[in-house]
Amino acid sequence: MQRLFSSFADGWPGAGLLLLRLLAGMGLLDGCIMSARSSMGTAQMVPSLLAAVFGAMLIVGLFTPFAGIMAAAVEVWIALSHPGYRWPQIGLAGLCLSLAMIGPGAWSIDARLFGRKQIDLSEL
Repeated sequence: MQRLFSSFADGWPGAGLLLLRLLAGMGLLDGCIMSARSSMGTAQMVPSLLAAVFGAMLIVGLFTPFAGIMAAAVEVWIALSHPGYRWPQIGLAGLCLSLAMIGPGAWSIDARLFGRKQIDLSEL
């Protein structure tokens, strides 16, 4: 993961990435809840459930590049397979792709797992 991003942004840029992750993830989760409320069949719920899983991964910042790409692909799938107004799905796909390209930020599980570690030489 560290090879993908030179650093995990903190401060104001990190807060912006956290906000972007929260908005994209909550949008994906909301889409799943709205689909569950409608009278859709089980087969039609699969894309929405996948989007919700990837949305939860984006919210906590876990495997952000993978989750962002997969969430964008699922949103395009939803936009093409369901008739009607498609701009919300296209907008969410754009947000998810931008997260996949920019990275998760310092306030994420990815930063804890794959970020640079500081070595304390006094303990050696």
